[in-house]
Amino acid sequence: MPPPPAPRHGPSGATDPTPRPAAPPPPYTHHPYAEAPAETTTRLRPVPAGGPGRTVAAAVCAVLGLGLIGGAVTGRWLTGDSAADPGPGSAYTVGRSAWHSVPVDTLFPRTLKGDGAGPGATDRVWTRIGVAGDSGCAAGLDPLLLTTLRPVGCERLVRATYTDATHSSVTTVGMVFTEGDTEAMEALDTRFTTQHLADRADLMPHTHPVEGTVAAGFGDPQRASWTVHVLTDVPVVVFAVSGFADGRTVTTPQPAARAMADGATTAVAQAGLGHEAKGIADRVERTLRRTVTDLTEKPE
Repeated sequence: MPPPPAPRHGPSGATDPTPRPAAPPPPYTHHPYAEAPAETTTRLRPVPAGGPGRTVAAAVCAVLGLGLIGGAVTGRWLTGDSAADPGPGSAYTVGRSAWHSVPVDTLFPRTLKGDGAGPGATDRVWTRIGVAGDSGCAAGLDPLLLTTLRPVGCERLVRATYTDATHSSVTTVGMVFTEGDTEAMEALDTRFTTQHLADRADLMPHTHPVEGTVAAGFGDPQRASWTVHVLTDVPVVVFAVSGFADGRTVTTPQPAARAMADGATTAVAQAGLGHEAKGIADRVERTLRRTVTDLTEKPE
């Protein structure tokens, strides 16, 4: 136990029996939903430390790898094909590994601020209420969407679910880290744009419900609005799907672009669910781009 505080003395040396006032308690921060420790303190895919045996194996692989790399580089010099490999420090190489090398709180911040992101340029604030474990793409994508993304492959899928400040809407945002190169990602982006694939309801991503929260009943029948965006500067596809927090079924979901259009009068549009999906997806996308840029920046 800590020693009792020393008595105070007045000007004449007499002890003042009046107890000192207690220190004010620290400010209380309200978190509407407590996440599990694995969701808040670890990365989506921690990298285990290597032991002595693994170190020896790595050294042997390094020696063999140098020979293979040297042969490959020589081959590219002879054929003139140097653009196929973007290099270890490129945005594509760094971005493709971000799902396990970047902490969860960076990929999916606990709080997202959407200044001007709501209907009529109103401000929004979203709170993360759950993070799904990293997985293959089949866990979070409709089979037809999975087929559509097959030309770029799927390295990993990561997702998180947010709610707005009023707890009236829920949104699952996700990132598909692909195996595609620049050419493949640009071709996929062109296909999505020219064929308007992001507007097709049969290509909507799945939701990530979170037990014990307002998103507990957020399943596929509750999907109301969505967005899918193929990035070309990093090998990632970003998506988001939103719905009402009261668990109501939506029979006619709308793509975010249509729900955000001027004059849209559907219940989905009036509730701002298109803005929710687009606003959260945009901010997660910006965070990813900023993170990859910081990791690839070389010191002067």
